[in-house]
Parts: sequence; C-alpha cells; structure tokens
Amino acid sequence: MKKATTRVAAARAAAALLTFAFATGLAAVAHAQDRLKTMPGYEEYQRMAALRSTLGMGGRGGIGGGSISWSADSKSVDFDNAGKRARFDVASQKVVDATDAGMQQTGGRGRGGFGNQPARGRQFEFAVAPAGNHRAIYRDRNVWVADSTGANAVQITKDGSVATRIKYGTASWVYGEELSQRTAMWWSPDGKKLAYYRFDESKVPDFYLATNLTAIQDTLDVEAYPKPGVPNPVVDLFIYDVDSKKTTRVDVRDGKPFENATIGYYVFRVDWSPVGSELTFLRTNRRQNTMEMAACNPESGACRIVIHEENPTGWIDDDPAPSVTWLKDRNRFLWESDRSGFKNYYLYDFKAAKLIAPVTQLPAEVVSIVRIDEPAGVMYYTGRDGDNYMKVQLHRVGLDGRNDMRLTDPAFTHTVTLSPDAKYFVDVAETHDQAPVTRLADAAGKVVAELAKTDLTKFNEIGLKKVEMYTYKTSDGQATLHGIIHYPSNFDPSKKYPVLVSVYGGPAVANSTTERFQVPSATAEYGFIVLNVEARTNPGMGRKYLDAVYLKLGQTEQDDMADAVKALWNRPYIDKNRVGVYGTSYGGYTSVMEILRHPEVFAAASSSSPPTDWRNYDTIYTERYMWIPQENKEGYDKGSALSYVGDLRGRLMLYFGTADNNVHPSNMMQLIQGLQRAGKSFDVQVGPDQGHSGLNPQRMMEFFIENLVLNGAGPKA
Repeated sequence: MKKATTRVAAARAAAALLTFAFATGLAAVAHAQDRLKTMPGYEEYQRMAALRSTLGMGGRGGIGGGSISWSADSKSVDFDNAGKRARFDVASQKVVDATDAGMQQTGGRGRGGFGNQPARGRQFEFAVAPAGNHRAIYRDRNVWVADSTGANAVQITKDGSVATRIKYGTASWVYGEELSQRTAMWWSPDGKKLAYYRFDESKVPDFYLATNLTAIQDTLDVEAYPKPGVPNPVVDLFIYDVDSKKTTRVDVRDGKPFENATIGYYVFRVDWSPVGSELTFLRTNRRQNTMEMAACNPESGACRIVIHEENPTGWIDDDPAPSVTWLKDRNRFLWESDRSGFKNYYLYDFKAAKLIAPVTQLPAEVVSIVRIDEPAGVMYYTGRDGDNYMKVQLHRVGLDGRNDMRLTDPAFTHTVTLSPDAKYFVDVAETHDQAPVTRLADAAGKVVAELAKTDLTKFNEIGLKKVEMYTYKTSDGQATLHGIIHYPSNFDPSKKYPVLVSVYGGPAVANSTTERFQVPSATAEYGFIVLNVEARTNPGMGRKYLDAVYLKLGQTEQDDMADAVKALWNRPYIDKNRVGVYGTSYGGYTSVMEILRHPEVFAAASSSSPPTDWRNYDTIYTERYMWIPQENKEGYDKGSALSYVGDLRGRLMLYFGTADNNVHPSNMMQLIQGLQRAGKSFDVQVGPDQGHSGLNPQRMMEFFIENLVLNGAGPKA
C-alpha cells in the first residue's frame, strides 16, 4: 500500500483517490446496476447530476488548478477567470484577454501524469548515462552495459538467475511497492561508473497467485513476497567502472551481518553526489526506526555516515523518504526531518557531515520548498501553521534560519506561484466554505490586486450546500480532530438522514478532510449525509499523533473515526441507527474493522480489497508500524478483523479482485471463512481477474440504499 500525500502514483494513494472518487460520485460507471434505477434517491441523484454538469471546473470557476503562468520577465501573469484566459500587467495593474500560448509556465496545483513508468512494484529496465555515452540494461536478472543506442552490449554480472534467486539491476517487489524504488541502476554524472542493485531472494517465501481465471486455462503469478516476520531479500550495491572494467562491492552495512538491528538492512534512494565523487543512499534497520544517509567511496566501497536519525517511540518515514535538496555549491543540502516533532528543514554540509543550521523551526509541519534564492540567501517554503493544520501558508526564511516571515493570511489555505524575480506571488486563497480568490501579492505579502474571484451563482442556483467542518474530541481525550459534512441539495433539517462515511485511515494518508473549497459529494444526492472524518494518522499533525498508533494499527485510528460519528449523534437530522462506512485498501480495512469493533456506531459497511490480518501483508509496510508478529502478537491479534468476526451485527459487503498481487485474495478468504464459522450473514462481490481495486460504486449504492433506506436496520444492542 502506498501513501497519497505526495506520490499519487503509489497504490495507497490510488486507493485513497478511489475512496474520494466514490464520495464525490466521480467514479460512477456509464450504466447503473439493474436495481439502482428503481431505488429511492436515484431520480434525484440523476437530476442533480445533470445540473452539476453545468458548473464546469468542479464549480471552482477555473481558478488555480495549474493555470497560473508568469512571463519570463515577471512583468505579467496569466490566469483563468470565469472560463477565459486573462493576463494581468503588473506595471499598469490592468487585466486584458490573453490569447497567446507563449507564456512560461511557472507553477500551479496539478501534478504530472505517470506515463512511461514501470509496472507497480517494478523498476526501469534501462538507464542512460547523463553524458549520453552509455546505456545500462537489465536483462534476464543480470546487468549489461552498451553504447548509447543499446548496441554492443556486454554482460557485467553473471550469476543472476531464477535458479539462484539472485538478481542484479532490478529490485525485489517489496522495494518498489513500499519504498517507491523505481530505479535500480545509477550512472555517475560523467557516465564512467555504474551503480546497481543486487538482491538475494533465496530465503524469501514465494506467493502463488492464480491469474487469468476467466480464460479456458489459468496461469500462475509467482512473486518473492516477504510477509511480516519472515526473511527479507538481502540487498547489496555494486559499482562498475566502465574504463577499468573493475567491479567494487559497496559496504552498505559497514561490515556488519544482514540482521534485523543492522543499519543497512534496507538500502534505498540511491544516487550519486552532485559532483559524482561518492555514491549516496538511505539505509535503515529492519524496524525502520533508525535511518542514515550514507556516502560511499566508489573505489574502495567504504561508507561514511552523513546524517543519523532515530525515533525511539515510533518509526521514521521512508516512503516518502526525507527530501534532499542540493544547493548550487553541490556540497550544502537541505534535509527534511521530523526530529523536532514536526517536519522541518535543516541545512547540512555534505563533505563535513555536519549540521550548519536548522532553517525552519515551525511548531507545525512544513509542506514543501517553493524556491531557494541563493543570491538573496533566502528560501520560500510552505507550512501548516494556519488557523488549523490544513491551512497551508507561504513563508520566507534566511538560509541561516533567521527572519522567518509568514507571507499569507492564516485564516485561509494558500496555493502560491512565485514570479521569476520573486518580487511578487500569485496567491489562491480559500477555505472549505469560502471559494477561491486569486490575488497578486508583493514580496512582503501585501495584496497588490485581486485578479479573480470564484463565481458561485450557478452553485447557488442549483441548490448546492457548502460543506461544513466540525471538530470533535477523541474518546481518550488526547486529540481534537476534524470532520467534513456533505449535505444533499434538498436537505431538510426537520428530517432524519442516513449517513455514509468515506474512509481511508492509513498512517499519514488524508481522509479527504481539507480546507480546499469543494463541491459537496454527489453521493449525498441519493438522500444521504456524507462524512469525511479524521484519525490521528492524518498527515500534517505531527509525530506525537502518529506515534499514538505505533504497534497497534486497527485500534486507535478506528476509535478516532468512530468518535467522529458519535460527535454528531446529538444532531436531530442524523439518524445514528443508519450509518454506513466504505473504503478501499486500507479504507477497506477501516470499513470492516469499524463495523466489527464499533457495531454500536455502524449499521452497514462496504469493504474493498482490505488487508484483513496484518500477518498477510508485506514486511516493509507492516513492520514499519507493527514490528514483527513474533514480538507483537497482541498488536497483530487486536489489529486483525478475524478477531472480531463474532461481533458482526450489521450488514457487510465484501469485495476483492482475484488477481490482486498487493493485498492477496487470501486476506478475504480468511475473513470469509471466519465469518462463516461464526454463522454470520454477509454479501460478497468478486472482481474476476481484477487487481487491487474497489467495488463498482453503483453496486455499492444499491447495497447501502437497500440496507440503510429500504430496510433501515440499525445497530443492535
């Protein structure tokens, strides 16, 4: 499973996005399930769908959304306004139509696509040297070096084979899945040296997955898939010198054996230093609570420690791994760390392996570096220090850590685009219930001009209700969290409504609680109130809250989300006996755990592709949060849905794909078996030959309407 915070390509992020798509109605298929069209709420949903389609740009008026572009000379900026392209001239402060496409694109909200990426859990099969003089090729578990076109290839490793279970120039599946390792061969800047992975999977158990089950003859997918507590693949790095044809083994563990406590048990984020004099990488112990940045001599293979980080009360995030941003002298770099309790940036000297200065010192999480202006000696960055942690602010700070200045209004969350000369920035300011306003501000944060404002005329005309944010205290009294309420357009506070809760819940992945302005969930138009709720696992709240779930996934975060629903029980229009919950991947796990652990709260659940027992998932992800089952049996038992099958009281829909090579179908088979042995009634939908995926949203709505509207069976005491 993968995080959604910054790497959308990752699978956990994909699952979170799928959950969000369900909530907004964006994932609806072209044809309804056959019963849905006859059910209550369908006609209203369809009527509002037609009206919603007239909003355009999600009802945001085309503001922001990757549409800000400055001219190269910083004299003008283009932006979207009411569906048209406009240009603001900074000197005259006048707005004119912009028709040319020659502007320099300098920022915005969108992220690029993921074209030409390797398959999930895999790595690129070739690497071209930066100098363009050589190409490294992965072929048949070995590495070959060729000229730039791939011709005249010479094999430089010999013992990679299926029989030996050794492979070079690629990575073990779990590295691609859980450490986002998409590369496995790395050229030095001058193209004279090639670093590459070696993995020994000889002690890793294989997992066998039957595929192509809809064909006349099925096939078998076999993967070295380490599950919690079993042997992991042994990782090593080698460096090949093209001129001398010498191969050097890198001492990634400083001479220590491949054991759980050894730093270098996992080795990832491999790269060359900017000048190419050393090979750098991150390494951790198996528990992933100690991390080092190492730099290694390509001639001797000896390594030195540049940075050492520890977290005795939890884990250190290695996916996404701490960011490294090099300065122009190719020696100093900015390092991201949450050693203070919140993620901040620290300036280091690479050669000296020494901290120069903490650059940011927020009592809140930093988000990203916007720009480093070395001649001015300053850095622009964003941080979560608004009125709440979801309100992102722009800061300017000296590279020496002095004179940190917040440049934006903490009452809003901001998306900013700096001008090339850094004298101005375009600021899109908004909150969950205040539509975006696009403004031009100077370097001190003073607003110079308002460029555009979202037109909500159509939004209001069709009767949409703005979402509501509320806060709630967790039952243990340790945290105050947030929820978002989506109302149907025909909401009547004198009536009682069934509730649907869209969830994910995994560590450091958002549950769609946001201060970005949003159109209310289309799913609400079926006649439901839809909730997005937080847990202490939400990103941006700091180390203290994340550590609260350490060694006990499936407990604290599940209780937090149940508390979010309980906090609304006193509202007269909330029918507390008709609450459903749904999600995919970790969201599927949350859904099934909620109905089993909190039957007093949830009457129905739709669970897609859930890891039902953490013993079934992979080592790197699971052990990061739960350690190994041999030393945390209680945590694994309490985090297993199988421990609670006898407590099922409401209605449960289960879905899995038969070709899911991430969360294996055995998760679902074990849960189904447990429920059957407990004499429980439930529904199952299967995705033949589907991978890690979710239930058809319209089939899901049939399930919820049938059980929360037509039958209306609530939790039983």
